[in-house]
Amino acid sequence: MAVSFNAIPADIRVPLTYIEFDNSGAVSGTPVMEWRVLLLGQAEAGCAGELLKPVLMNTADQAARLWGRGSQIADMVRHAKRNSTMLEIWAMAVPDDESAVAATGEVTLSGKCTATGVLCLYVGGRRVRVQAVGGEELAATVARVVQAVNADGELPVTAAVKEASPGVLTLTCKWKGATGNDIDLAVNLSTDDSFPAGLTASCGKMASGAADPDMENIITAMGDTWWKALVLPWNQKDGRVLLEEWLDAQFGPLRQQECQAFLAYRGTLSETSTYGNAGNSQLVSCMGIGSIPTSPWNVAAAYALQAATSLANDPARPLQTLELVGVMAPPREKRWSMEERNILLYDGIATYRIASDDTVQIEREVTMYQTNAWGSPDPSYLDVQTVATLGYWRYAVNARIQQKFPRHKLADDGTAYGPGNAVVTPSVIRAELIALMRELEEKGLVENVETFKEQLIVERNADDRNRVDVLAPPDLVNQFRIFACLTRFVL
Repeated sequence: MAVSFNAIPADIRVPLTYIEFDNSGAVSGTPVMEWRVLLLGQAEAGCAGELLKPVLMNTADQAARLWGRGSQIADMVRHAKRNSTMLEIWAMAVPDDESAVAATGEVTLSGKCTATGVLCLYVGGRRVRVQAVGGEELAATVARVVQAVNADGELPVTAAVKEASPGVLTLTCKWKGATGNDIDLAVNLSTDDSFPAGLTASCGKMASGAADPDMENIITAMGDTWWKALVLPWNQKDGRVLLEEWLDAQFGPLRQQECQAFLAYRGTLSETSTYGNAGNSQLVSCMGIGSIPTSPWNVAAAYALQAATSLANDPARPLQTLELVGVMAPPREKRWSMEERNILLYDGIATYRIASDDTVQIEREVTMYQTNAWGSPDPSYLDVQTVATLGYWRYAVNARIQQKFPRHKLADDGTAYGPGNAVVTPSVIRAELIALMRELEEKGLVENVETFKEQLIVERNADDRNRVDVLAPPDLVNQFRIFACLTRFVL
């Protein structure tokens, strides 16, 4: 018998005993797959933290200290931490584009407060409570609102009284770019809110923000780290196309570092549908948020962290009913109907539902992939679980082969080599793949292992005798989405 030693040389003559260790058979099952989530967002101008460099987030306040309270990236980290405390969360702050313009919006107060009460202003779903004193002049009430907004450092805006318009507040986004246009402005969203007598208020829309950061520079700054999930605040098409190209390269057989990107889009049903149909990536999942007051980037952070936490535990398990912690439900009259949500699910847009207690939950987590290369409808990558499960399958196969046969020789089936020799044959590899499938079946990730066994092909390459070619047809387990029952009753 010829034993293949790794460290003990064959020509040693010095006595006595030499014992080496081989860990190739020590590990059973598949090692835990690490999930690193990277949040991308803009920093406040003049912040102390380094830009375009991923930083591990230990606490929710860390991003605020580095890149400014109320900055986009700090807000995203805060929402991410509310949805997952155990997952490895990283953040990378991005500077404003040199040509960028900050979004602005106006809140108009009119009348005169006749009785002391509380005015509730909502900025991006965050409530600002301001006392209005009965009998005070409108200018005094407006000054109180301005002071309250600027005192809340977590808000994404600063406030000032508009020149020559004492009843108008001008809100300015703390960073520059088009994303600031999606900050929702409203008053009295909660059923607990009441408006001070004598006062009226109207909120305009944030607008005029332009020029988001350059996605090419962002991709370069992400480096070679394997990010399993990516959270983006930007949804402009040009940047998304560059991102999708990078994601495809990561997903491919040469990189083998699949990454799923999560974002959210605010718009009408028609706008959201159009945006969904403009994309076609199995690696991007975009949730249409409609009239949700919470800012899209915070919804994306909550969505991504809930998804990543669940997929890390079980890549095939559906996400439906998982709560998006920190996301505010829209007013009842502005919620999408089931028919409208069904339209979006056919347009590559993930949807949410509102529970009876007004919590916002994931309804169905579809990807933006809709058609094949010929433009025909293709549901093969409909749900995020498909990519997540395929990624785990590939990771498990790589781990098994690399662990079992790290430095082996390759021989044909039937070769009479000693049992201690570091030689592997196609039939041995085939047996390992079948055994791995049995393990994944027990984990509830695949099904129909006997069919896999019948269709599995493992053979030496005819042109390169150092290479083994494999055709593996795993049958991925599906998700329980719909229960349909015809009840034929008898009286």
